[in-house]
Amino acid sequence: MADKVSMSSPFQFAIDRGGTFTDVWARCPNNEIRVLKLLSEDPANYDDAPREGIRRILEEYTGKPCPADSPIDTSLIDWIRMGTTVATNALLERKGERMALVITKGFRDLLHIGNQSRPHIFDLKIVMPDKLYEEVVEVEERLVLQQDVCQVNRSCQKVMGTTGEQLEIWQEVNVDKLKADLQELLKKGIKSLAVVFTHSYTCDLHERQVGQLAKEMGFTHVSLSSDVMPMVRMVPRGFTAVSLRSLCDAYLTPCIMRYVAGFSSGFTGGCKNTKVLFMQSDGGLTPVQKFNGSRAILSGPAGGVVGYALTSYSAETGRAVIGFDMGGTSTDVSRYAGQFEHVFETTTAGVTIQAPQLDINTVAAGGGSMLFFRSGMFVVGPESAGAHPGPVCYKKGGPLTITDANLCLGRILPEFFPSIFGEKEDQPLDKQSTLQAFTKLTQEVNDFLSSQPGEAKKKSMTVEEVAMGFIRVANETMCRPIRALTEAKGHDTSRHLLACFGGAGGQHACAIARSLGMTRVFIHKYASILSAYGMALADVVHEAQEPCAKEYTSASFKYVDDRIKVLSDECREELKSQGFQSHQIETQPFLHLRYQKTDCALMCSAEAFPDTSNSSSYGDFKAAFINRYNTEFGFTLKDRAVVVDDIRVRGVGKSHAASDVSIKVAAGEAKPRMVTKCFFEDGFHDTSVYHMDDITSGHVIKGPAIITDVNSTVLIEPTCMASITRQGDIEIVIGEGLHKSVGTELDAIQLSIFSHRFMSIAEQMGRVLQRTSISTNIKERLDFSCAMFGPDGGLVANAPHIPVHLGAMQETVQYQMRQLGDNFLKGDVILSNHPSAGGSHLPDLTVITRVYVFYEGEKRPVFFVASRGHHADIGGITPGSMPANSKSIEEEGAVFMSFKVVEEGVFMEEALTEKFMDPGKIPGSSGSRNLADNLSDLHAQIAANQRGIKLISELIDEYGLNVVQAYMAHIQNNAEVAVGDMLRQIAKDTRARTGTTKLHACDFMDDGSKIALTVDIDEQEGTAVFDFSGTAFEVHGNCNAPRAVTLSGLIYCLRCMVGHDVPLNQGCLKPVHAIIPKGSILDPSGRAAVVGGNVLTSQRIVDVVLRAFSVCAASQGCMNNITFGDSNVGYYETVAGGARAGPTWDGHSGIHSHMTNTRITDPSVFSSRYPIVVRCFHLNPGTGGRGRHPGGDGVVREFLFRKDLTLSVLTERRVFRPYGLSGGEDGRSGVNLLLYADGRVVSLGGKNSVDVGPGDVFHLETPGGGGYGTPDNEGDGSQTEGNTTDTGPPCKKAFLKGSVHEYRMAQESS
Repeated sequence: MADKVSMSSPFQFAIDRGGTFTDVWARCPNNEIRVLKLLSEDPANYDDAPREGIRRILEEYTGKPCPADSPIDTSLIDWIRMGTTVATNALLERKGERMALVITKGFRDLLHIGNQSRPHIFDLKIVMPDKLYEEVVEVEERLVLQQDVCQVNRSCQKVMGTTGEQLEIWQEVNVDKLKADLQELLKKGIKSLAVVFTHSYTCDLHERQVGQLAKEMGFTHVSLSSDVMPMVRMVPRGFTAVSLRSLCDAYLTPCIMRYVAGFSSGFTGGCKNTKVLFMQSDGGLTPVQKFNGSRAILSGPAGGVVGYALTSYSAETGRAVIGFDMGGTSTDVSRYAGQFEHVFETTTAGVTIQAPQLDINTVAAGGGSMLFFRSGMFVVGPESAGAHPGPVCYKKGGPLTITDANLCLGRILPEFFPSIFGEKEDQPLDKQSTLQAFTKLTQEVNDFLSSQPGEAKKKSMTVEEVAMGFIRVANETMCRPIRALTEAKGHDTSRHLLACFGGAGGQHACAIARSLGMTRVFIHKYASILSAYGMALADVVHEAQEPCAKEYTSASFKYVDDRIKVLSDECREELKSQGFQSHQIETQPFLHLRYQKTDCALMCSAEAFPDTSNSSSYGDFKAAFINRYNTEFGFTLKDRAVVVDDIRVRGVGKSHAASDVSIKVAAGEAKPRMVTKCFFEDGFHDTSVYHMDDITSGHVIKGPAIITDVNSTVLIEPTCMASITRQGDIEIVIGEGLHKSVGTELDAIQLSIFSHRFMSIAEQMGRVLQRTSISTNIKERLDFSCAMFGPDGGLVANAPHIPVHLGAMQETVQYQMRQLGDNFLKGDVILSNHPSAGGSHLPDLTVITRVYVFYEGEKRPVFFVASRGHHADIGGITPGSMPANSKSIEEEGAVFMSFKVVEEGVFMEEALTEKFMDPGKIPGSSGSRNLADNLSDLHAQIAANQRGIKLISELIDEYGLNVVQAYMAHIQNNAEVAVGDMLRQIAKDTRARTGTTKLHACDFMDDGSKIALTVDIDEQEGTAVFDFSGTAFEVHGNCNAPRAVTLSGLIYCLRCMVGHDVPLNQGCLKPVHAIIPKGSILDPSGRAAVVGGNVLTSQRIVDVVLRAFSVCAASQGCMNNITFGDSNVGYYETVAGGARAGPTWDGHSGIHSHMTNTRITDPSVFSSRYPIVVRCFHLNPGTGGRGRHPGGDGVVREFLFRKDLTLSVLTERRVFRPYGLSGGEDGRSGVNLLLYADGRVVSLGGKNSVDVGPGDVFHLETPGGGGYGTPDNEGDGSQTEGNTTDTGPPCKKAFLKGSVHEYRMAQESS
């Protein structure tokens, strides 16, 4: 075959180096295609998998020896394209370059604090990824944006930023101190730096000065945030995207360069004469020398998206495609509709990066996802067995997984798998061990069912039914993000094609498509190596981007056009330097646009919107923005200015590297190699098994059938039909499927599926509310909850899980049922916010709709839906409706008890407006200060309810009313079982530790008000009485907590102590009898002020409950509510503190805990929008309580006011310190100080409202967390972040990513 090499073009290689396998696609001379899959790590046989793949193919094709220990001859190779997980793995495992962070003085811990929210709101042990940097150097320097309203008189130099904004130099760089600090780093062997200053996005003067000095001193890698990604935010949504991207660059790029150097060293000339391109996260290739860390995170998965996008999408039909890539640990889903969908800010392994990335969404369900049966419910993941030990069938002592379930059902055939399993990796898949493990689990399931009342007791399950149940639950788990990805942007999920690839996806494709209402599935012939093939198809991309701060008006069009031209020329020149001709280069400009005074920016192309007389010459970007905004959110903001945040150009060098090769046409029917028994929902079916080598173009295969090859298995389910295309791809037409009737009796599998369906409905209600709302609080901060309720008003499903909303809406719905009775009619919608009616505090407005459906010939009320949203202002004595010193509820804003906002289908706008303005009748108070937003958001809440009604009605059409209502009750009962099991375990542990199951605890508010709790657990019944008798009376202030808030705190604590996901509904409280004295601070009178009860007393309730159970020490116990404003501006924030330590963990520092999880505004944005400078924001060492496990430290935060404003503080734990536990010491209490410009220092106490002037400084110190356990004698028990003694079975968790995950995280931090 050697003569082939000289006859035609040289070899071309596209390679995906994944975490477990490396896939190689090669075009050999004469256009012959070879594919290869090998282990990414096999040190006994080779050093580098991609290089080994190339070597094997060259040796096999040419017939000439290619020794592993000799360099590969690059004269045979045209190009190498590669995607790699090197950057991702280094980030996950924290194995990047040793480096230091150089940052503006006062912000040394900014990246540690991040957005101050915790990743999992119910985890008492807060686990955060380790920092990427070893050391921090604070630089004495400060640039501040000039403001016309600023009344602080400073004589300083002014400079113009690249965005047109003017800045004042408040402090030049202290070069002498910086030089000394950098010298210390060099002594420690650190030679990599990331430099981050507050406003360097627009003025890089100080960063460049530092960068130049560092290079002169010998630092080998200096990454400036102004170079890497000059975007506005230093802490986007509280996380430092600009700095982290530069940090990521400094941390990862040296790691990537080392890998590239090692790879290249195995080729003659070090690959200098061969084009080596790497896939970037945005789906474009880049030369190896320009490949950097922050653009490498999704290098491998991006190839798969390009692969399915360019092989399954048809411009003629315009049918959008959902990519479904199911691997071992997780599943990636994405969407393509003619253009790649990008996101520009993502969080990976705790690192938030601002860079264009394909919107690839990960769900923690893959072939290795572990299977659990918990409290009567089938649970899949999120834990994964990984490759080691792997599933049971791998014969390495692993747990049951989805792979085992497919093997048990006959969907995976061991005889078609290589013998690579077992300790010596020479055994076949072990089906017998899988069956034994499932037999044991089936017994556990049947034991539970036999303990249940009614029909469920009589029903037992077979091994196959249990395995099938886990498959169905896994499928529903994977459907949820697909629904969210499409519905969130206004697309109909069912109108998509499902493109399936990855090793495990083919076994689930038919079921997933059917569940989503899709009619077709596409599986490419290279589906098992599609990421590698995608790299062969991809284009080379170079992007240029710069910040902007101009309104999109005729006055700025020339500036925008000029900058687009400059950036376009930069892209063209760069691509020409890589060998592309002009005709091969395309450029596409984008503007990052948002409405003024909003945070919701959209990256817009004007490709479909030609230029007009009133637009940029590159197209009508405003029309594109308005069109997309309307599509995604359902409305536009008339007469609102549009602002340009960034200008971006994407340059593409067209490569046209790969082409399809047709296969031979079938001469007859496909012949199966065997017939096997395969289990489906209605039992076993005879299933024909085909091998890909035996089928050709034109073959049609009816289900049930299995198509297999060495790398993948595709299951064609009954009633589905597969056909082989001219290129050898598989197209599947989805049939109706096998319908199995579902009854009202409890079915453990259906229980899990309905749990997902109910939650999906609540989530989709939330998407509608977010899309159609107008206010920042709801649309951008996502401070809302949506829920559905059974016919008795009991909570069934609630999304998202905002702690202070948990269970609270149930009280509201049931109050309206009692209050209105038969007067709650069809066409009515109720508005309520009063604490006596189940409200939390007045700004949280709840909208309730009663749902009627046809049943037995008549319309009947069968369930309820509700949405609760935080409105920014509803009147009262202070802007923001969060007064520090309110004494009655009337001072806190508009009050709604049972107000019909819609009556018989008519929106009652006039009466509603009057109610919103009522607070203005009280002296010193005001009606709503933003009535238009109130009305718009209420319309959005009503629309969200209507979406819920539609989705539940569809569920009723599918299953029947009786079945849906039965499973509403089953879901609630399941939560009752889970909490009951938890209470039995706690009773057992408590009795062993103390000899009793009666627990007691108390704590105090700063005014001395006592919160007392006695818990009496019945170990046999799994029930408990929570008795708050002895708690203080209602107070003459605003720290009174409505009963609904008290119950929310109780549900939150129970969920935290359960330790795993359970349906959060009224069932959680069924095993619990709560005794809350009427007229106490926890159930006050109807006139009591409550704003502090919602945000402060709720935290103390949690502290008392957890103290009674001796679960952990106290967290900071405060939300640190800070408000400032005047007639023109207003701002509200909550601030992080120290978290609790526990028996196996240290408390985390600088983070929110328990009943809040709000993100914080980034310092750069803060200073641009408000007449305030954030002087510092850092940890306060030593404020966490000492202990064997010390508590987390609080933070220090300072504001310098630039004009006259009113400042309000509403805080706790300024007197009584957060308690330590089991010998651990208390955390330090917080401090609120006002540093007047004239030198006076005044303590504001815990709650106050004061006028401040230019030059005054507010100094906040938040409380630390309590320590746990007596401090070790040898140590001081001080905070050492991340110390833990926790151990457990080995398992792997997927790192979640994508817009759906980002949205969920944003919701949980609202």
